Amino acid sequence: MGTTVKASKQDALKAILRQNALFRVLNASELGQVLEACAPESEKLYSNRPVYTAYRPGHQLAFLYLIASGGPAIVRSSPLDRIIAIHYPGSCFGMGSLPIGFGKIQLGFPSLLESYKTTDVLKIPLEAVQRLYNEHEGFQKRYDLLFELHEKFQYHLLNCSTYPPQAVASILRGLIYQERELGNQPNEAGVYTFDLPVDIIARASQLNLRTVEQVLKGMEQQRLIETGRSSDFSADTLSVLDAEGMKEVYSTTRDKVHWWPLK
Repeated sequence: MGTTVKASKQDALKAILRQNALFRVLNASELGQVLEACAPESEKLYSNRPVYTAYRPGHQLAFLYLIASGGPAIVRSSPLDRIIAIHYPGSCFGMGSLPIGFGKIQLGFPSLLESYKTTDVLKIPLEAVQRLYNEHEGFQKRYDLLFELHEKFQYHLLNCSTYPPQAVASILRGLIYQERELGNQPNEAGVYTFDLPVDIIARASQLNLRTVEQVLKGMEQQRLIETGRSSDFSADTLSVLDAEGMKEVYSTTRDKVHWWPLK
């Protein structure tokens, strides 16, 4: 009985690992070796409870966090209380505070990482991540890609115009690129779906809530997006129906966004 339970638990953990962009490069045998060597810990993270402070000088984590379900998990920059990273299921976080790869040279302002909504995670011990990084080329490439995507997401934020349609489009374009490169989205219809409350968009783009709501309403009328208000989804669900159209809004100038009333 004990062996059966252990095997069942390992199968469940393997399924979660396979869903993660970082571990997708490992085959069943390699996943089994990881589980035998490290015994990941499961944990439930709750909203409004800080998980840890990232980028603290001289401080490192003991685990890499894999998001199994729920979320998103966000990183809030201390100086401006601005959201600088958004992580969904199938991704992971903690690399910037692990002494592996670019984590050894990553510097920044101490930033709070928290679960915006209840999130189920797997915690992979540092020793196991280090071993995989050293011994598995595919894992190493994917691990380094996560740093690249984090930098590119911040690039979208830094190029976030004060012009509201372009500012909101910058956040959505950043998320589209991130999820596409991780291999998590889009679905078969080419639609990208996010659990993305208005508050997160506002704090990432530095717009007020009312302005963000008006931009989303305009995008919805143009059939660029669909939100929870116009579907059977939860109120915070936002689906990008036209990624190319969103790209046009992101790269356009003020006089070309005909549906935004304020010039």
